[in-house]
Amino acid sequence: MPLDCTGADALDAEIARLRGLDLPGLQARWKALTGRKAPPHLSKHLLLRMLAYRVQADAWGDLDKATIRFLERLAAGGWAADAPVPLPARRALSPGTLLRREWQGVLHQVEVGEGGFSWNGATYRSLSEVARAITGTRWNGPRFFGLREGA
Repeated sequence: MPLDCTGADALDAEIARLRGLDLPGLQARWKALTGRKAPPHLSKHLLLRMLAYRVQADAWGDLDKATIRFLERLAAGGWAADAPVPLPARRALSPGTLLRREWQGVLHQVEVGEGGFSWNGATYRSLSEVARAITGTRWNGPRFFGLREGA
């Protein structure tokens, strides 16, 4: 039974509630979320971490398949620990996602829509257009909003 923790405040509140539970309470929460009994050997600390991860993944999305395969292969000893980590494929931003960036002391918030990006009451076709409207200069929009390296 996934929770409705789409906002950061709701997610923080749910994780705070989890922290207040004893081990039997965490085990009951695990069963409610997964439909299965919690593994009996897990400590309270580890079960809390696993539940917090699951709640966040349900709210904001889990790891992509390439990252999961990489971690499984690394855990199985199929890759050296110092091997370069493959970059995940670019993921599309879901409509409703909010992007925030402080620029020259002003916090700017952009909402991802079905056909573009909304900022200050206007809709733009790309994040680069939004970044240019904010800064007055050409920017790589995903980089400006911290979605790519070098922001």
